[in-house]
Amino acid sequence: MEGLLQLEKVQRVLSLMGSRGLSDPTADGGGGDRFLAHFLLFLVQPFDSLTVEKKILLVSELLREVNSDTLEEVQHLANLEGTKADQDISSGHLLRPTKKFKMNTDKLTIQDVPMIGFDAMTRANSTLEDFCRSYFIFHGLDIDKPQAVFKFLPFLSFTESYIYQLDASNEDSLLLVPDKYPSAVLERKKIASTEASLSDMLDPLDNLLQCQGLMTDQLRNELKSGIQYWSLERKLCQALSRNDKISIEDVMKAIHLKSFDYRVLNLMMYQLTGQQVNELHMEFLSVSEFLVEISDDLYDYEDDVIDNTFNILRMFTAIYGPLDAPKMLAKCIGEAEEKYESFSKKLDPSLSGSYWRRCEEATREGGKISGHTYGTWNIPPLIRDEESFRRDRMNKDDDSSVTIR
Repeated sequence: MEGLLQLEKVQRVLSLMGSRGLSDPTADGGGGDRFLAHFLLFLVQPFDSLTVEKKILLVSELLREVNSDTLEEVQHLANLEGTKADQDISSGHLLRPTKKFKMNTDKLTIQDVPMIGFDAMTRANSTLEDFCRSYFIFHGLDIDKPQAVFKFLPFLSFTESYIYQLDASNEDSLLLVPDKYPSAVLERKKIASTEASLSDMLDPLDNLLQCQGLMTDQLRNELKSGIQYWSLERKLCQALSRNDKISIEDVMKAIHLKSFDYRVLNLMMYQLTGQQVNELHMEFLSVSEFLVEISDDLYDYEDDVIDNTFNILRMFTAIYGPLDAPKMLAKCIGEAEEKYESFSKKLDPSLSGSYWRRCEEATREGGKISGHTYGTWNIPPLIRDEESFRRDRMNKDDDSSVTIR
């Protein structure tokens, strides 16, 4: 009921603004007008002995001195506190109609608050390091200055760790375990991880990002891309385990969605630094991400077969067969590299050069022989019978294990 009354108040103020010519002519979908309506309602709320005239004078004088840097500092200071009042301010509750992330301890449940485990944080660490070293240059930040990293690290680290945790949950549903019967047929480990459940598990992160003033439509769409990727991964990998046919359309969609976490972090950085999203940079990095994902898949090919997780070489082998799969993948890589070169020429030369050097550096540090932009693309020997390969690997692991009594 309280929410409906608040909505009615906002609508009345919006009508008043329209009749007085106070509406924002540049507002997209009314977002700017709603912000102003909430701001006007905030101004008329009683506060000590201040009159409306005094409030207007104070705000007018303040706005002449305030800039985006000031507001950024205020936002970070507000986020350091844990009181309910501070959370109301940091979420913009008084100024914009968003779903509120409640932290009342008497009503708190594990589903209400996004939580991460130590394993997820550990797994996310290498991605975070790579992101900071590869993407900060696109935001004019110097990775060699620790303050530039630590200023944004809590937001980036928590988000990436949360995504890794959901990714692990999805991969659990794909694990293959040996059957107890003599036929030794592999069956899928039965762990519920549907698209709906993953989406529900993502809601707390969505709410938290809203509360921190970081959520945008573009960012929310990228989070949804993660749900789509995990759904496609289950669909494709379960089909392979049953020897069912898969489509090249699903495979290509999945490989393009796979780097959604980098795009999520990148979009967060635009919000955190108060910059407009640079679509050219996003498009260029999307092509680069695609090539890096292929590189990683070639490097992790055998492990992905063992774990029954998405791998583009696995998928191409299933679709085109062991003879044609390498040729088709090479063609795919060549086309992507042409796009990469084309976008690279549109970038500022110094930025393009810095990113190129970072790619060379990352490849050398990773020790990969299939590295993107630096080194040679090498496709590993294909596994024709994945089931037999898994059995052989398990038998070797069993033989190498030593029991201590």
